[in-house]
Amino acid sequence: MKNSNEELQRRIAMKDLELKIPPLLVVVICMLDMLILRWLFPSLSFQLTGWWSLGSFLLGCLIALLGVVEFRRHRTSVHPVQVEKSTAVVRSGIYRVTRNPMYVGMCLWLLAFGFYLENWLSLVMLPVFIAYITQFQIKPEERFLLAKFGAEYQHYMDSVRRWL
Repeated sequence: MKNSNEELQRRIAMKDLELKIPPLLVVVICMLDMLILRWLFPSLSFQLTGWWSLGSFLLGCLIALLGVVEFRRHRTSVHPVQVEKSTAVVRSGIYRVTRNPMYVGMCLWLLAFGFYLENWLSLVMLPVFIAYITQFQIKPEERFLLAKFGAEYQHYMDSVRRWL
């Protein structure tokens, strides 16, 4: 009976994940929204050197890449909608600092784009991205991983922050 209940929980969690927009598409949508906001409100601009934009982008790439490399090292899936292929709770490397380095990296890409656009209002898409990804991507992933790995994943959730 316990196995069928766990299987049902996994199916429910996967249904939630399958209905969501892939995270990279969410980034693209946020970038388009940032462009629209800049176009609608050009007076809300600021001056910033390009180094801020480049630095934020490169840091985001590094953090996301470290997450992918660590998943590959543990031979587990990096695909956000194929969480059922997860084979291990990864707690090493960048995963000692954040449970979601790939999403942190994406957030930094949006910050970099906001710096590039030099528009204050475009930066409002950062908390929008964080809220959306947390609610519609991370929480379903966490439910599934908790059902699959149980106490091991719960301990990881208790000891490492979701974002930073």
